[in-house]
Amino acid sequence: MKKFFPVYVRVPLIFFIVFGLMEYFIDSGDKPAFIKYPMVSVFLLVFLFILIAIEITLSAVNRVMYQLMSPEEKAKLEHENSLSLTESTWYKDLMLKLTQTQPIEKEGDLLMDHDYDGIKELDNNLPPWWVYLFYICIVFGVIYVARYELFGGDDQETELKKEMAQAKIDVDEYLKTAPDLMDEKTVVLLTDPENLAIGKEIFTTNCAACHRADAGGQIGPNLTDDRWILGGGIKNLFHTITNGGRDGKGMIAWKGTLKPKEIQKVASYILSLQGSNPKDPKEAEGEVWVDDSAPAKDTTASTAKDSTEVKK
Repeated sequence: MKKFFPVYVRVPLIFFIVFGLMEYFIDSGDKPAFIKYPMVSVFLLVFLFILIAIEITLSAVNRVMYQLMSPEEKAKLEHENSLSLTESTWYKDLMLKLTQTQPIEKEGDLLMDHDYDGIKELDNNLPPWWVYLFYICIVFGVIYVARYELFGGDDQETELKKEMAQAKIDVDEYLKTAPDLMDEKTVVLLTDPENLAIGKEIFTTNCAACHRADAGGQIGPNLTDDRWILGGGIKNLFHTITNGGRDGKGMIAWKGTLKPKEIQKVASYILSLQGSNPKDPKEAEGEVWVDDSAPAKDTTASTAKDSTEVKK
């Protein structure tokens, strides 16, 4: 075997097989494992050193053993080394175990009695690899039928639906902890003073030129009243700031300038200005927006019963 895989092929091949397996099984994110985990690099270097040391040791042992051989043994070894792959003893033994074929010299013993216009048939055994594969297919077929037909196992379509449902759950959970992937479906209103202060700073830097510093409206509409052109609430406002206003006359989309977390903060700050009544506000535009998801108020009027009785 060694002559078919010389040392300069064998050592790199083994090393890169181990390297590939470690990269496959070690979860290192977007970086290679040997870069993210220094111990992996140390292990690979030690493994490569041991491989080279083993090859050097075996080579030295083979040279010593060769010197201890008799001339007949040396001649036999040289003859085996001169054989090609298909002529080598180990290859012939392997093929015999896989096929159980008889040599051509013994084909006469396998001839069957019948003759078809000079065509004769040999009574060879089926190759063991074929027989074992046939048995494996039978076992697999029985297990498959029992699993999916008798015990109601999930077929491919059902598995796909379950995996898609689970993937959606995983994505939703990930979006909850990934602010830069926030969208109008997952955004929530912020009310703490720290985030509102950051939102105010973003508003003053980017929005005040069109809406005034007090959000009373200038080129853009008044943001402190109860009327909205594209809908109010944190989700609608987040969508409007992210994707821009009406085509041709609305504000620009800020998704290329502001991060989702920043849009969430400035939208929350704008909503905190509702009812602030700035001086000389711009005339209201749009329609009164009602949050359909808000719990309905109990409008049932309680009637007080007059307990005063009129005595006659």
